[in-house]
Parts: sequence; C-alpha cells; structure tokens
Amino acid sequence: MHPLLNCLLVIPILLATSALAQPSNPVDEAGCKSEEASLIQEMDIAQARGRMLQRRQLAEQLAAVQLRCGTHPPVQSREAGIARLQKEIADLRKELDRAETDLRKLRQGL
Repeated sequence: MHPLLNCLLVIPILLATSALAQPSNPVDEAGCKSEEASLIQEMDIAQARGRMLQRRQLAEQLAAVQLRCGTHPPVQSREAGIARLQKEIADLRKELDRAETDLRKLRQGL
C-alpha cells in the first residue's frame, strides 16, 4: 500500500480518537449545524472531483460530529443501506480504474 494512502487512512482515526478524548462540553447547536453543513459541502465537492476516499473520510467526520451533537440522521432501511454501499463501491472502483490508468501512463512515459 502506498505510504500516502496509509497517512490518509490514519487521519480519520486520529481525529476520532482526539474527539473522544476531549471532555464533554455543552453542545453548541449553531456550531454543530454549521460544522455539519460545512462537512456536507466538502463531501459534495470531493465527490464531484472524484475523490471518493476523501469523501468517505469526511463522511466519517460528519458521523462523529452528529454523534457528538446528537443529530443523527434517520435510520436507513436495510435496502437503502445496501444500495448506498453498492454505489460507494462502484464509485471507489471508478476511482481505482482512473488511478490505474494514470499509473500505466506514467510507466509508459506518456
């Protein structure tokens, strides 16, 4: 696995553990909504640019914010969860295909 990818995978874990280690403060509702909106916007931008790993990391951060703020989204049905994961897998495969194409081009000297 590429060292940069390892670093990208460690970041959400560090963020999650640091968030858990912080003492529980009163929830700032306006701050929570602002943080959620910002993360959602960043997720949309990452997805539009084909950066699915970054989008997934942002989704994990959003889930942590929602847990801290107590603003969990409604529970998805089993079918909706399966469909969401299938779409995410397809998106990741597209990103992998693009990366493999770029790698082939670099190796060929194009």
